[in-house]
Amino acid sequence: MISSKELYAFLKSKKLLENSSKWWWPNAGSFEVVVGAILTQNTTWKNVEKSLENLEGFLELTAFSNLDEATLKEMIKPSGFYNQKAPRLLMLSTNILNEFGTFEAFQKMVSRDWLLAQKGVAEESADAILCYACLRDEMVVDSYTKRLLKKFDVSFKKYEEYKEFLESDFRKEFNKAELFEIFAAFHGMIVEYNKHYKNELL
Repeated sequence: MISSKELYAFLKSKKLLENSSKWWWPNAGSFEVVVGAILTQNTTWKNVEKSLENLEGFLELTAFSNLDEATLKEMIKPSGFYNQKAPRLLMLSTNILNEFGTFEAFQKMVSRDWLLAQKGVAEESADAILCYACLRDEMVVDSYTKRLLKKFDVSFKKYEEYKEFLESDFRKEFNKAELFEIFAAFHGMIVEYNKHYKNELL
């Protein structure tokens, strides 16, 4: 069975992130990532990009939380499921403000458990927010990850098992700052591999 380090090296050899943003996710380290992580549920990133364009000028915590629900629904229509996503995003932004006061405090203090307790935030979204919005050492597992690992005969039943497999070897050697950069790139490379080599994964 391939190890996570061998998989990382295999992906790195493909030079998949040469034309990507610094930490792969666009505008990593910003509140925009929190919004994008929820919008991308059950849709494509191209549709999310359309919604984010519509939200230009409101992709900051306080401005976003002041949007009314009907306006937000109209703005995020391209991402689908807007009747669910709009109230959940507004509740999440309000809860962040009430609990942490500022987005910067949220980045430093939020826990995975707190995120998982928020309506509409499951494991994948929580880890995406922690990694790409808060710049934390958390690996994101998504359908692309499972598809790629299946190519190498690696399969698990639970999200946490995939996460443990991908993270554990690296956690033995690297500090948190290094791990963040590794996990951000690792997930980014997995997604890009699926896009560029999808025929190999059929």
